[in-house]
Amino acid sequence: MMQIDLIKKQRIILTILLLFITFTVIIGMGLGYSSLSYNRILPTLMGQGTFKETFVLFSIRLPRIIITLLAGMALALSGAILQGITRNDLADPGIIGINSGSGAAIAVFFLFFPVKAGAFVYFLPVVAFIGAFITACLIYAFSYKRNVGVQPIRLVLIGIGFSTALSGLMIVLISSAEREKVDFIAKWLAGNIWGADWPFIWAMLPWLAMLIPFSLYKANHLNMLGLSESVAIGVGISVEKERIILLLIAVALSASAVSVAGSIAFIGLMAPHIAKVLIGSRNQLFIPIAILIGGWLLLFADTIGRSLIQPDGIPAGIMVALIGAPYFIYLLLTKK
Repeated sequence: MMQIDLIKKQRIILTILLLFITFTVIIGMGLGYSSLSYNRILPTLMGQGTFKETFVLFSIRLPRIIITLLAGMALALSGAILQGITRNDLADPGIIGINSGSGAAIAVFFLFFPVKAGAFVYFLPVVAFIGAFITACLIYAFSYKRNVGVQPIRLVLIGIGFSTALSGLMIVLISSAEREKVDFIAKWLAGNIWGADWPFIWAMLPWLAMLIPFSLYKANHLNMLGLSESVAIGVGISVEKERIILLLIAVALSASAVSVAGSIAFIGLMAPHIAKVLIGSRNQLFIPIAILIGGWLLLFADTIGRSLIQPDGIPAGIMVALIGAPYFIYLLLTKK
């Protein structure tokens, strides 16, 4: 009976979140430097808009809205997985340095391995994944103690150290680069949604289409990993194998997001926490909710940020940090 009630509650929350996302998408389509009247959105979507309306909606607004929504979903799921496999409520791909690993790899690739513009879009998630994976392995290795496992606070502190070091490396790399390349890296560091075009959406979609269903399939294993190692082993879980698989999924999700959305932290921290408060800590129940919360949070932050200061707006990464940093400090102070 309790399970049925929780599933009903989950469906209600998912419906409310979908309504929030729909409302924010509609608001976002009308806001911006080139305003679009709200009574012209539906006709334009139906192909009855002027050239300007069609261009603004289909070439500027919709790609940015979709890529922001997808990136927020990927970061939220990545954070949920990382918190599960490390048993650390403070884990987030932006905070513990995984995003910085992606950024450093992208910076090196962008500065020293020029490729054709069309291929560049599809190379980015792969390059970001390689950088994030190497960083994640190093952080995990430094945080692991034999007979104890991964130490939560140690993982966060080492991750912050890696994040700072890699961000410094990126600044060193761009110090002698051309101005346009410096602008690109600076936008990435600020969390500016720079990959707001349809090819970036097609480059990112396959990653999410494969990894979100696989993550939900692995949700019960993630539940087991949240318990002690002895319990997980007792129920037949190959702990290290499952951790590695789930770590690869979390890294791939994070890399696919930041390769087009820039360095964005705290989404992977806040979304799973909010979802757990709403529905509880069972992964099958809270992960779908966390995915939608993450998408909505980043979409909301970007919509507000690009409307405050015209024409460039405030990067979404900065807007999210204004909310997420105090939340992180609160969790850090209250964590036992």
